[in-house]
Amino acid sequence: MTLGQTSGGPHPETDPLPEDEPRGAGVRQRPSWNEVARDIASGGFVRTLFAILLALVVGALLVIFTNDRVGDTLGYFFSRPGDFFAAAGRALGDAGNALVRGSIYNFRADTFEAGIRPLTESLRFAGPLIAAGLGIALTFRSGLFNIGGQGQILLAAIFSSFVASQLQLPFPLHLIAAALAGFLGAAIWAGIVGFLKARTGAHEVIVTIMMNYIAVSLITYLMRTPILHDMESGSNPTSIPPEPTAVFPLLLGEGYNLRWSFVLCILAVGVYWWLMERSPLGFRLRMVGLNPDAARTAGINVNTTAIVAMVLSGLFVGLAGINQSLGRDGNFAPNVDAGIGFEAITVALLGNSRAIGVLFAGLLFGLLKAAGPAMQVADVSPEVLGVVQGVIVLFIAAPPLVRAIFRFIPAPRGVGR
Repeated sequence: MTLGQTSGGPHPETDPLPEDEPRGAGVRQRPSWNEVARDIASGGFVRTLFAILLALVVGALLVIFTNDRVGDTLGYFFSRPGDFFAAAGRALGDAGNALVRGSIYNFRADTFEAGIRPLTESLRFAGPLIAAGLGIALTFRSGLFNIGGQGQILLAAIFSSFVASQLQLPFPLHLIAAALAGFLGAAIWAGIVGFLKARTGAHEVIVTIMMNYIAVSLITYLMRTPILHDMESGSNPTSIPPEPTAVFPLLLGEGYNLRWSFVLCILAVGVYWWLMERSPLGFRLRMVGLNPDAARTAGINVNTTAIVAMVLSGLFVGLAGINQSLGRDGNFAPNVDAGIGFEAITVALLGNSRAIGVLFAGLLFGLLKAAGPAMQVADVSPEVLGVVQGVIVLFIAAPPLVRAIFRFIPAPRGVGR
């Protein structure tokens, strides 16, 4: 008997397994793809918090070592290290000051109305991110991966822009008709993906990515035709400006760009919460997302549920497209999605696919987007904020990496290290 081995049975590491016990029993199994994907899409609050913390640390290091004054002190760091730390502190202070002035409150403004304008810009950027993030989060919790937010936003913009520019209706009927058209376009575009997933087994990730390319080409083509383009305004692909009766009114009056579409995005958070947490349909969606085999055994039609999940996701993402097309007085170009479709994936991951989480994640990313110009004035490259967002995605999508850095964060049950 070797040291550490008991006489009560075989040693788990040195003794062979009995003949009737399958090879690998008693040994931690490699987690399946579904387990890993579920761990990524529904990470805990603590892991999310530390992922943000790590991203901010990376951003701070970039601010420090890309600053010209800090770079000048590196040449004589070992003779006078205090100069380096002083310059680094000033660089971080200037960046933090610019972040607050550009996204929350401008303390240098002459009036309160002017000082609060950065916060309204943050909310304006956050609205479509929240709406699209809710749509992506819904598919995550349903066991799907909707990467087609860009295409769904563009289709919502196409449909809503056509109704807003071609029909003549009084306000608010015109606005309601244009918004409903936008919801219809996004739902159809997402429903195609769900149908192909359910009927042919096509992977939704591949299909949604391909649908994005089709949507970009489609909107560019339509903006060169009388359907969406004023042929007398030139050859550049742009939409026809909407009628004033089909534009969301300003929420806070002149001087602010925030519109009533932001209120709809906030209301969508409550709708999402009720749908996923309280409604029977949400229960079926969550059940299919957790275990499709058990859901099928319980009598749930998994294929139909996949179609429903994609259509509902398209409705939420379509709200972001409606915000982009009807939340302005003028026309727009084919890049009207402004990257929201892909940033929404980050928002959904950061918000753990929960209503309140997506709300705060959208607000955080709205703050970062609004702060870009002010930080650029403070000699901080706006790409630093993009790096911070990317690092957040990296740590959210790599749970073992965060747990390796902060070892007190446990792994979910069923998922190994």
